[in-house]
Amino acid sequence: MVFREWLSPQRRFTLKKVAPSVVLDYARKASSCLLLVFVFFTSCTQDFEEINTNPNSPVAVQPSLLLRQVVYDYGEQMSYEGFTAGNLLGQYTTALDFNLFDRHNLKSPQLGGNPWPILYTNLRDNEIMLNLALENETFAVYEGPSRIMKAYMAAALTDIFGDVPYFEAFRGSNATVTPIYDSQESIYMDEDGILDNLDKGIAAIQNYSGTIALEGDILFNGDLDGWSRFANSLKIKYLIRISDKMDVSQTLQNVVSDGNFISESNQNATFDFTDGEPNNFRLARLRIGDFNNFVLSETMDDILTELNDPRIATLFRPFGNSMSGDFNGLLNGIDASQTSIALADYSLAGTIFRENTGALDANFMTSWETHFLLAEAAEKGLISGDAQELYELGVSQAFAYWNVSLPENYLNAEGAYAAPGTSALQQIITQKWIANMINGYEGWIEYRRTGFPQLQTISASLNDDLIPVRMPYPAEEAALNNVNYSKAAEATEGNSINVRVWWDD
Repeated sequence: MVFREWLSPQRRFTLKKVAPSVVLDYARKASSCLLLVFVFFTSCTQDFEEINTNPNSPVAVQPSLLLRQVVYDYGEQMSYEGFTAGNLLGQYTTALDFNLFDRHNLKSPQLGGNPWPILYTNLRDNEIMLNLALENETFAVYEGPSRIMKAYMAAALTDIFGDVPYFEAFRGSNATVTPIYDSQESIYMDEDGILDNLDKGIAAIQNYSGTIALEGDILFNGDLDGWSRFANSLKIKYLIRISDKMDVSQTLQNVVSDGNFISESNQNATFDFTDGEPNNFRLARLRIGDFNNFVLSETMDDILTELNDPRIATLFRPFGNSMSGDFNGLLNGIDASQTSIALADYSLAGTIFRENTGALDANFMTSWETHFLLAEAAEKGLISGDAQELYELGVSQAFAYWNVSLPENYLNAEGAYAAPGTSALQQIITQKWIANMINGYEGWIEYRRTGFPQLQTISASLNDDLIPVRMPYPAEEAALNNVNYSKAAEATEGNSINVRVWWDD
């Protein structure tokens, strides 16, 4: 016999097989309630909770499940976003077709280019985890990681878009559904902002005295010290990012002097993709035609060729028509409707992004990036330290990250810290840009901040030959949060992609 069990809060029902005696028992209970409903209504609900409880639907989510979900979903989706859209903005790759985005019509996402819902969905789930940690002492171990992840994702959000809904956002039913847009400066600097959450996250880890282990941690396998190092490397990164707006030297020096940041490759904040589904890199699951849409850009080709850099053979493949294993890049932003391109004339992305994704990581923060940041800080006099030594360590770790042997003379020739015809800062940022191919948005963000490496004017620009300096707010914001969106759009000259963010102003 089939019985419909009502789930009253959602006004839904499920079908379950139960014994006839159970149905009769439910019927008797229902009948007694109907007979007495007008006189003894409240007394007839004594079994109501039991009847309306779905044993297969938990009333609360465990923070361990949320931590695993947030880290994996963000890492998986933003790695794909970084490759398909960020790599076009950073000119690592070129799109052969479906390429309005590559021509800088950023309001037309194609195969990627819409990070807004990814960021807000994961910030919302992370906020649930943080609230569970703050409200229940049993879950206190999750406060540090959830604050650190909040800072990390909030920085990505505001560095890509500029002013965004933040302090009133991603809180579900506990806040407004039409949050105001907060300034990037306040998101970085105010209480509960990026830097504050990193400090509070570190403090929560240091002050945790419980015995409950951190579960669901696919970044550090429950190692809270790993989370502290991650937070301090992020702190270095964000302090340098805002260093043109304020003096950060003393705070930076304090972090460096403490030495508790990611300094070795085995401390990296990454998780591994697999060769097969369901945890392989998403490009491996695309149709071959979609994957073949992305080829080596002329910008990337020129830089790697000038450096005589062997990583080109890992990041890309020789072009099909080559008789000697050569590589060939294409200028970004072609007009596919007017230009005929033969795929075999250009280098496709390497097998690591499709056939061999088990060798690929979702990259949150690494030792090589930390050392490039410290090299920049030392070069600018923000910290004490040997900038060249830090740079060379970053280069060697970046090569190892991509499983490529560092050529013996690389650091004494084209890749040298003081190579002729270039500046030390240009060398630092260019090397960081190359290694960040899996994090294409990062390469574009660092170009906006430093001007390095020098990106090329694209072939058929839809943005007056200007390199965009922010992503536009998505169209649904105008429909769902119009009043606040309108103010933000006005502040960015009509949601223009050419209006610089606060730290780039």
